[in-house]
Amino acid sequence: MKDRQLGSKAAPVRFEGVSKVFGKDVIAVDNIDLHVDAGALVTLLGPSGCGKTTTLRMIAGLEMASSGRILIGDRDVTKLPATDRDVSMVFQSYALFPHMTVLENVKYGLTFSGFGKEEARVRALHGLDLVGLKGFDNRLPSELSGGQQQRVAVARALVLEPQVLLFDEPLSNLDAKLRRQVREDIRAIQQDLGLTVIYVTHDQEEALAVSDQIVVMRNASIAQIGTPRQLYDTPNDRFVADFIGEANLIDCTIVNVEGDTATIEIDGYQHKLPARGMTQGPATLAVRPSRIVVGHGDGVAVRVAKATYVGVRMEYTLEGAFGQVFAVQDDVDDPLDIGAELRMSFAAKGPVLLPERT
Repeated sequence: MKDRQLGSKAAPVRFEGVSKVFGKDVIAVDNIDLHVDAGALVTLLGPSGCGKTTTLRMIAGLEMASSGRILIGDRDVTKLPATDRDVSMVFQSYALFPHMTVLENVKYGLTFSGFGKEEARVRALHGLDLVGLKGFDNRLPSELSGGQQQRVAVARALVLEPQVLLFDEPLSNLDAKLRRQVREDIRAIQQDLGLTVIYVTHDQEEALAVSDQIVVMRNASIAQIGTPRQLYDTPNDRFVADFIGEANLIDCTIVNVEGDTATIEIDGYQHKLPARGMTQGPATLAVRPSRIVVGHGDGVAVRVAKATYVGVRMEYTLEGAFGQVFAVQDDVDDPLDIGAELRMSFAAKGPVLLPERT
């Protein structure tokens, strides 16, 4: 092995006004600007058809931008083929060769990159060690679990020491428990090695769990960029509020604004929260299910329409003059009765006004 540590080549990625058009008028990516810091894990998140995979493939050189510039480090790679971009990609399908051993799979790319047999073997063994598969080198892919196969695919990408490592829906073929384990493994490897990782998923929980920043995409463009907490706590509009986790969207009225604080009213119940630059009048409030308080004190009149026990919590559908909301409570031993007439209020921190008028 060379003295250089894996991850030391990590480079930033920049999109400057990048668009991708298929055919004459199918716009897959529409004039996006994006900066990914070296050593960060950034997730492209959005529904099917929003442009996230096309964006990833343009970084890899598997699709060419129709306009704009793509830079990796200080190098303009917009027109370069995939083989000249110094990036590696981990695919949804793993793409392991079934007739090759784990070690041969991991070595495969190295043999085409100018490394001698012994150095390729040492590098491949080191890569397997990094992903927790030391001693698995002589097994075939069919002898591994899905999570282990995914780690082999990661090791194969890592040993090439790319400037940027790309993941395209890497956990979609795994069951729920294994997805959690493997996403934690990927995040730990990324942080330990200081890799620049760009990760595509449509799973909101997955994105929240692994990312330094999340890029929420909608209709071929970027809806919002921020840390997981920023996007969860202060979404820009109802699409982001509803897509990042669950959110109840409730019509309200801003009755007063003093400085940066607004007072909103719903059926006579008032609540103070950040104004976010909004003024008096109709507005939309986004409230996470865990930020709804149900009891007999001050609040909006509601009726418990549904109650569902899901093990670690209770889930409720509440009905009021404003419509329906979804609420959760940790108390599973003393659940609310279906049909109970109660009052709904909000936690002091959590509800947020959406700047977009709905």
